[in-house]
Amino acid sequence: MRIRAAMIVIAGLALVLAGCSIPSTQSDYIRVFGTEPQVGLITTNTAETGGGWPIDLLFTGLYTYDADGNSIPAMVDRLETTDSQHYTITIKKGWKFSDGTEVKAHNYVDAWNYGAYTPNAQRQQSFFAPIEGYGQVAADQPTATTLSGLKVTGDYSFTVTLTKPTIDFQKALGFTPFKPLPDVAFKDMKAFGEHPVGNGPYIFKQWRHNLQIDLTANPNYLGPNKAKNKGISFIIYASTDTAYTDLLAGNLDEINPLPTSALRTYKKELGKRALTRSTAQMTWITIPYFLPHFSGPEGVLRRQAISMAIDRPQIIKAILAGNSSPATDFTAPTLPGYQANLPGSDVLDFNPKRAMELWNQANQISPWSGSFVIASNAEGGNKEWIDAVCNSVANTLHIKSYGQMVPTFKQLLDQTTSGTIRSAFRGGWLADYPSMLEFLEPNWKTGAGNNLAAYSNPTYDALLDQAEAQTDESSSDRFVAQAQQVLLHDLPGIPFNYARTTAGVSEGTTAQIMWNGTVDYANMTKE
Repeated sequence: MRIRAAMIVIAGLALVLAGCSIPSTQSDYIRVFGTEPQVGLITTNTAETGGGWPIDLLFTGLYTYDADGNSIPAMVDRLETTDSQHYTITIKKGWKFSDGTEVKAHNYVDAWNYGAYTPNAQRQQSFFAPIEGYGQVAADQPTATTLSGLKVTGDYSFTVTLTKPTIDFQKALGFTPFKPLPDVAFKDMKAFGEHPVGNGPYIFKQWRHNLQIDLTANPNYLGPNKAKNKGISFIIYASTDTAYTDLLAGNLDEINPLPTSALRTYKKELGKRALTRSTAQMTWITIPYFLPHFSGPEGVLRRQAISMAIDRPQIIKAILAGNSSPATDFTAPTLPGYQANLPGSDVLDFNPKRAMELWNQANQISPWSGSFVIASNAEGGNKEWIDAVCNSVANTLHIKSYGQMVPTFKQLLDQTTSGTIRSAFRGGWLADYPSMLEFLEPNWKTGAGNNLAAYSNPTYDALLDQAEAQTDESSSDRFVAQAQQVLLHDLPGIPFNYARTTAGVSEGTTAQIMWNGTVDYANMTKE
């Protein structure tokens, strides 16, 4: 989610390796697979699924999204604009945070200002970039503490002024960083992240680090996605393999995603309890620009060579049991406006001869040294396909290439987000709202929160700005296509596959997969 920067196959800290059993949980709660969040449960800072799943149950924004990705009004009463640049927003009265305080307009404005202000170092900062005054608030040395484009005009109303018309802005208003925060959050944000107070369909109960996160249904919730169960317990596992074993044994009620080891057998083992859906998510290999041999003209040649050295269809068939499809762009086929066969997408085809030619051209600039290494977290079934990718690269380019497993997902995130990693690494995205721009801006635009490749291309940035400035979707999509052609040339990340979400539930448990691969937790039931 969000960034929430979502890695497609994930796993948490080592519950089993630490010698622990499944933690006890309230018997009438639904027990679901979870991972240890990288940071505290704060709306503007959480950029991965381990924290994103519970946060989206604890907080509700102006809109929410249904199972097919449509925006559904939640706290919004009226949203008025004539130009997609100036907005007047009125929220519904009577909504309350779980501490009993009423949600008012300033709770939105305060949260957005906090997320945008550089000294607060929030991972979701870049999502506030369209709002007027962002340049002053988000500078390395800010000249303002609040966004000039946000004004509270009453207890239940506020205005938003963007720097220019932005086609994606209203779509994003159900996304996590745009949700409200209570006054108590700003007294001690770190403490708040450990014990959040929200306004969503669930109320925070406890977070036992590396073990579980418990949420109880909110009986006073006024939104459209009211909980149909008594509570959700996110059980934090060392691996999806262990979680799947517990699902089969009846010790877990839901797992998403299934481990790679189960992809050939899960339909037979689970029967009607198996869930699958093509969803808006994808996986790639990020190659940071600060790595030796991967910047400038040499870097372009090597990136293209490595991409063409990967036999995606064969790896997906052999390792992932055909449970995904080879990527042909940087978004997802389920998104509105998706275009197949973009000019330049042949760089994602397996072409050993051309790959070797490009690699040799790069060697004329600077001879290759070292190994091509791809880092990933050790759990969750990533090792198999990462090793297969490395083998394909090694056999095609006649170099050393191998996967390097980091013990936990959190540790991998800490290295990638701090810029201390010294290899390529597995990356991915799970959509937060139904838009191709939501894939392209957070991950590859200059300075964006999840631009972990440190990629910067002014032409690409300008094309995204033009896409956002359009007043109709078809015009915007044309600029998106042009921006993607730049990415297909530069390859800051090498697209690998479009994931098909596979999940499973226990006997007597009902669930559905949402449009973006998340399980609809609020509508889960258990006999």
